[in-house]
Amino acid sequence: MDQENNTELWFYHLVHWSLERALPTLLEKTLERGWRAIIRCETEERVQALDAHLWTFKDDSYLPHGTGGDDNESRQPILLTTGMKNSNAANALFVVDGAPLGDIDAYTRCILLFDGNNHEAVAAAREEWKRCTEANYTISYWQQTERGNFEQKA
Repeated sequence: MDQENNTELWFYHLVHWSLERALPTLLEKTLERGWRAIIRCETEERVQALDAHLWTFKDDSYLPHGTGGDDNESRQPILLTTGMKNSNAANALFVVDGAPLGDIDAYTRCILLFDGNNHEAVAAAREEWKRCTEANYTISYWQQTERGNFEQKA
């Protein structure tokens, strides 16, 4: 029998909100737990866009963060990167826009967010689900409701 991996893998199916609207709430919850996070993007352009967004997503708040390649990346509570290293000793890895999952064993939880209105993104998420199930990760599937919160479906 294969040994179960310790990292929890959560699939977040975005249906009603964009990533830009859903991600800050999930990051706030992550910080409330006392955890650090990495947001792994596929492109440097996406890193820069999310970097700007996290400073301005609310008028009265922001999420403290930095970007990969910064001299202070190891101290960032949230790190946006295209890299594959856990440079800030994060507990949570957020994988967005089809970025590679890579080795997730250094994290307590890996959250793969995908756009349910994009057929390619859904197909890629299904492939990751299958691969990670075969690798014996603890997996759960969360689907967004019309109100924007997530319900566990599997």
